[in-house]
Amino acid sequence: MEEPSPEIQPDVAYGIFEIFLNKGLKKRGSYLYELVEEKADFNESFREVFYKFEQEYPQLAHAIRERFGSEDAIYQMICRGEGVTPTCTSLIYYIIQDAPDVEQGQVDDENAGKWLIFVDAAKVDEIWYLIRGETISGRLGISAKVSTVKPNPDSRDDRKVIFVYTRDWRDEADVMRVRERLRELGFSERLGYKRNIETYRGEYSKKGKRVTYYSA
Repeated sequence: MEEPSPEIQPDVAYGIFEIFLNKGLKKRGSYLYELVEEKADFNESFREVFYKFEQEYPQLAHAIRERFGSEDAIYQMICRGEGVTPTCTSLIYYIIQDAPDVEQGQVDDENAGKWLIFVDAAKVDEIWYLIRGETISGRLGISAKVSTVKPNPDSRDDRKVIFVYTRDWRDEADVMRVRERLRELGFSERLGYKRNIETYRGEYSKKGKRVTYYSA
């Protein structure tokens, strides 16, 4: 086994493992958040997924062990809400939830875009649970993600942000369908929609410049 690269950041390695864990548990029939919120005992499944992760990504697994210790310590941390609940997550910037019919490689990231919902930090958990449930039900877009309590240098205030993604910014009917559903859920304030291509270019809103493509 190769020695782990010193450039690997434990939090980055953990973030990759969270994605791997979510996919592994979903193949076994449950979302990670369901198991955590139901206080289920999924230790055996967790260890099986971690072992597979370790076989496929030994350097990343080593970095995680070095930072957090045993698998049991990592499991307990997740059971307390790390990677599931925004206000309990401090190792990764965002929690992501894909719609059940979305598979990796099916979406052209450059064509995708997202509605931006800014919320008070005190309400982020409640609102995220709502958006997450709607995403899984297929009533919103292809994916959603929410910012966590991990300090983000790109944040401009104390609010949290929820992204609701659609497959193609050019499909205005679908973009506005998702906007209408958000309105039905109570998000009646004007929201901005940003294309991924602006995000990839590092373009952000500032005085005198707007980077949202739609506003509704």
